[in-house]
Amino acid sequence: MARATRGLTARSRSGSLWAAAALGVLPFAFLGLFFAWPVAAIIRFGVADGGVVDTLVEASTWRLAGFTVAQALAATVVAVLAGFPLAFLLARVRLPGITVVRTLVLVPFVLPTVVVGLAFRALWPDGGVLSIVVANAFFNIAVVARTVGGLWSQLDPRVEDAARSLGASRWRAFSTVTLPALLPAVSSAAAVVFLFCATSFGVVLMLGGNQYRTLETEIYLRTVNLLDLSGAAALSLVQLGAVIAALVVGALARRRNETAARLGSARHAARRPEGGEWGVVAAAVVVLGLLLTPIVALVVRSMLGREGWTLDGYRALSGFGQDGALNVTGWDAALNSLRTASDATVLALLVGVLAAVTVVVLRRFPQRGARATGEVADAVLMLPLGVSAVTVGFGYLVTLGDLPWDLRTSPLLVPLAQALVIIPMVVRLVLPVLRSVDERLRQAAATLGAGPVRVWREVDFPLVARSLVAAAAFGYVVALGEFGATSFLARPDAPTLPVAVADLISRPGELNHLMAYAGCVLLMVVTGLVAALIESVRAPHARLGEF
Repeated sequence: MARATRGLTARSRSGSLWAAAALGVLPFAFLGLFFAWPVAAIIRFGVADGGVVDTLVEASTWRLAGFTVAQALAATVVAVLAGFPLAFLLARVRLPGITVVRTLVLVPFVLPTVVVGLAFRALWPDGGVLSIVVANAFFNIAVVARTVGGLWSQLDPRVEDAARSLGASRWRAFSTVTLPALLPAVSSAAAVVFLFCATSFGVVLMLGGNQYRTLETEIYLRTVNLLDLSGAAALSLVQLGAVIAALVVGALARRRNETAARLGSARHAARRPEGGEWGVVAAAVVVLGLLLTPIVALVVRSMLGREGWTLDGYRALSGFGQDGALNVTGWDAALNSLRTASDATVLALLVGVLAAVTVVVLRRFPQRGARATGEVADAVLMLPLGVSAVTVGFGYLVTLGDLPWDLRTSPLLVPLAQALVIIPMVVRLVLPVLRSVDERLRQAAATLGAGPVRVWREVDFPLVARSLVAAAAFGYVVALGEFGATSFLARPDAPTLPVAVADLISRPGELNHLMAYAGCVLLMVVTGLVAALIESVRAPHARLGEF
């Protein structure tokens, strides 16, 4: 009997392995065709020109890499320090309005980079290094607040209370009990923030101009303006190395995070603040006020002309801008954004969910090889986040013409590039929920005769439905504001709204600038509504995925 059971289990595992392989074909074929091939082609072109080594030994290359790393590290430190009080507020405080705070904290992260750049330009007209660091930190504080707050809410407060009862001060209890338990989440969030800051494009382009450049903006300059493919390829290799290092740190931290979460209590610990905790709440309120300042400044700037308050920028959205700055009206650009974001979201959900299911199935196998394959696949899925979007976009133009059908002139070209940016986020939002589904539920359904499709429909789908909606909403706003690849691939007669905004702000004329700021406010309203939707479908006490 036991031998028969082991035989059935072995056949079941073998069948599951084949099922995982079948599920993984589409997502990894997609990544191979629309990510690995274009990037490899650009690097190969650069190497063939023979200029990669020359670029790598230039002192200016490493000064550029040094500035990229330094500004990313500085922004990461600012984001972590500012995100900690907010994490405490979200995890341990029970006060009226916390749900609104959750939404407001999320809004900066889902704002288009062009909007963030223009918001800080309204506050900091001259730009500079400090404005770049603060803007990148502003963009990513939500990552720290939600990641650290998610783990903090799962820690059992009775451990810290026991330390207090033994005579430890509030600070000593926090630094010796709570902080060590939070370190995996802090390091994971810091690695992701560093990754986002090191590859930041729109913010650096808007605030740094020609004076301050990172690897990402230099790749754009060399590819688009100078056609220096060998130099761009060399810089892409340097950037890829930094990205892989950050991904390894993030993966190791996530693994420790999972262990810490299992050891902790899931009991909800939010309560009314006491004593010195009000100081932390006050600090969180100050950070929240600072987060809202650029947003308010952007709204004010959109209605403030040389002669006072005006709504001319909003009225101008129905036209082509001053002196015909655009080839389409502002509303047409907005509709283009909505269409491309919708297509990209559907595509990213299909690929991202299949990829997440594949990783979960592989990591459940007892064989070390299958689990290692799952770990590698998990890391590979994150690579599109760290590779220059400009490199990917230029790679599309070089490679996609070799396909039997030429996608370079297809309306799907921009959604394909945007989907690459969204897929890692979909995976990070859906994966932890899929992993948390009790395997015994699936086994019970299978024992009762349900096939794999019915098990997914009856067991998995109801449990992950909220995360799917959140992933779709999250991906939609990210696609809506995507600027790096879109600015390179969008046709002049079909720009998205962020591309039109960047075009308007670079043209002379007060009406063009008012129209650009009005377009940013429009994008901000849409992203704010979607952020509220994400918060409304969030499962009680759930984290925002693995960010």
